[in-house]
Amino acid sequence: MKYRKRIIIFLLVVSVSSCFLSCSENKKPPENDVVDKKEKVPERLSEDIQSIIEYASKNQFALNDSVKLRCLHLDSAYYGVKNYDGVWSNKTKWRPIADSLFFFIDSCKYYGLFSGDYHYNSFSFIRRILHEDTIAQKNVALWARADVLMTDAFFGLVKDIKRGRLPYDSITLRKDTVLHDSVFMQALQDVLQSGSIASVLNNLEPKYPGYDSLKRYARDFLAHADFAPFTYLHYPYKDSVVFFDSLQKRLFELHYLRSDSTAPDTAVLKSAIKRFQKAKDLKPSGKVDEQVVDALNETDLEKFKRIAITLDRYKLLPDSLPKIYIWVNLPAFNLKVIDSDTVVFQSRVIVGKPDTRTPLLSSEISNFITYPQWTVPNSIIFKEMLPQIKKNVDYLKKQNLIVFDEKDEVVDPVKIKWARLSKRYFPYQLKQQEGDNNSLGVIKFNFRNKYSVYMHDTNVRYMFGKAFRALSHGCVRVQQWQKLSDFLIRNDTLKYHPDTLRAWIKRQEKHVVSGFQKVPVFFRYYTCEGKNGHVKFYDDIYGEDKFLREKYFAGKTVN
Repeated sequence: MKYRKRIIIFLLVVSVSSCFLSCSENKKPPENDVVDKKEKVPERLSEDIQSIIEYASKNQFALNDSVKLRCLHLDSAYYGVKNYDGVWSNKTKWRPIADSLFFFIDSCKYYGLFSGDYHYNSFSFIRRILHEDTIAQKNVALWARADVLMTDAFFGLVKDIKRGRLPYDSITLRKDTVLHDSVFMQALQDVLQSGSIASVLNNLEPKYPGYDSLKRYARDFLAHADFAPFTYLHYPYKDSVVFFDSLQKRLFELHYLRSDSTAPDTAVLKSAIKRFQKAKDLKPSGKVDEQVVDALNETDLEKFKRIAITLDRYKLLPDSLPKIYIWVNLPAFNLKVIDSDTVVFQSRVIVGKPDTRTPLLSSEISNFITYPQWTVPNSIIFKEMLPQIKKNVDYLKKQNLIVFDEKDEVVDPVKIKWARLSKRYFPYQLKQQEGDNNSLGVIKFNFRNKYSVYMHDTNVRYMFGKAFRALSHGCVRVQQWQKLSDFLIRNDTLKYHPDTLRAWIKRQEKHVVSGFQKVPVFFRYYTCEGKNGHVKFYDDIYGEDKFLREKYFAGKTVN
């Protein structure tokens, strides 16, 4: 019995000792380290800064439950080299660059940034206390915490302004996909030497006219924006009770319901939805669908997040684009031909439907074909055409389609047993004959890509008059195809005179035009731009912005 008690006592001692050692190893830096005179703060500042850095290193970057250092390895490296000396204050007085950093973060929304990402609330509180309270001015811990937070905030700004917050993807063209530590250290060194936060950070921004115009006109948007809190709706929903409770709150916020606490009956809710739909030029069905939810969520805050995302998309581009290139912005349904940052001409385009998206890509136009023949992709055959052919083989004739076998020989469609064919077994190709009824129209522009898409004319040109032009199977239909073809051969008019192209098209002749200097082409997804003095927003046709907002910007607010 005595032996058993000894064992229990021993285990308790070990447990307490282990707890003590663990706590001492992970000891929190002091929150109150008050000296008797302000002049003594610098003597202890380095010790407290080191304590903060070491604690965060052992506590998964966190200083407490609400504050986490984003760039701890940079903070640690910088302070380590500087013997943990303070950066932003001198003898209990803020340096001018500290004031500059504070005001830059306070207005960082003009860069598409959120002040909350840079410890704004934390060190603005410390800043106010140190300004108002003479006793607090003797608290070394406050000066140390503020210094570390400001250094971490500065490095965070460098990262977000230079690289952005979006992950690099398959179309990212930057060669410097890794932002080296030297960029951060040099930026801070430049600030300390120049005394200018704004000029150093501005030099890290992308140098594109589109970026500059969006950022410039975003100021006017921000001047009139209403960032009042609102209820965000997640759709499709998993819990109907939670969703309709949120829907009621959202409609109340927009003054379509009188209460957000008393559940409305079905008729009242349907009437409120109808009135909202009419106000947004939507079909007044009284039913909730994705379109209605997107409209309810389209607040100034969510629009600002789209501006932030678009500014960040510019940061995925290289430091410079080619002198001459073609830019297709899918949500804008627009193509631009750029020469030396000048728009030579632009054209309306038709892009892929949401379920047959046009892919994002970078390539270069190598040739184009007049009066091309369209070989129908298998995806379209199986999804759309084969069911129609099985119903009535005359469908092929109506669509101007010819059947070819594996030897590329024409086959009489009447002799084929279509009922036996499927996605698993289809030893044929369907080709559409050249001519005005061809889906590709009279011209096709080719560029290498893994998606087998291209740009072309169309035989349904009236669709260019539609406002919403996400209507194709994935290829890009170009309204100004003639201007584009003339531009591609502009330097080779002896071989390909524009009149020659027109003659070929008039005679409905097939020709492959190549040998001209290849022109880079970029398919991109930018849902807003600075245009005609304001920010122009486009439909998020593929839900790309919605995905990014919910993944990277959920819960963020603008001060």
